[in-house]
Amino acid sequence: MTYRTIVFNTRNHIAGITLDRPQAGNAVNPEMAQELQEVCRIINGDNDIYVVTLTGSGSAFCTGKDAQETMQYDAAASAAVAAIDRPVIAALNGDALGEGLEIALAADIRIAAATARFGLPQITGGAIPSEGGTQRLPRIIGKGKALELLMTADIIGAGEALEIGLVSRLTPPETLAAETQKLAETIAAKGPLALRYLKEAINKGMDMTLEQGLRMEADLYFLLHTTADRTEGISAFREKRNPEYKGK
Repeated sequence: MTYRTIVFNTRNHIAGITLDRPQAGNAVNPEMAQELQEVCRIINGDNDIYVVTLTGSGSAFCTGKDAQETMQYDAAASAAVAAIDRPVIAALNGDALGEGLEIALAADIRIAAATARFGLPQITGGAIPSEGGTQRLPRIIGKGKALELLMTADIIGAGEALEIGLVSRLTPPETLAAETQKLAETIAAKGPLALRYLKEAINKGMDMTLEQGLRMEADLYFLLHTTADRTEGISAFREKRNPEYKGK
């Protein structure tokens, strides 16, 4: 299927989403938000997809919400990304600002080009982030630093983003795509059902007590033992070969 504001493709169990409005800094408009929702639903319904990568075209990842769009819309792009039940790697090829950073925060792993910048400047216009910035940012970098960035509207560089844990690694811009693909392939080689349960355990466990989280972890662990993938993993280990997972 062809989209107007994004590029979507799948290959070898990896789905790739590229925000594709380079002339507008890949800023989110209603059409992009709706198309993101659609492809994220497709991903969740396709058991042959194990890992998702998300990046931008041109020199920016996403510079926010399109200032030229006055129409209000409910299709939150970050919510669509957050709802993906597979591992999501955000390859931040350039600036991720405002709603663009909120989309990146909805991913599980963030890799950035060394030239990228990050910020949530909404407070400058008398507003606050509305697509998860006030909730996801402090969970990732801690309350104190999140408050500082949100209240000052500071735009930080990639080096500081790495230092505070906003991104997990930096690469030269020219090697970002290759590094992202390598990481995606490494993750996709693991058991797809185990990856989903792992993501579920961590995301839900963050809002539970330790005791509740441990019980959920145990339930998911035992549930995996009822799957064909777990049987294949055990067989492959005993036979000293690479497993051939089917996501079942």
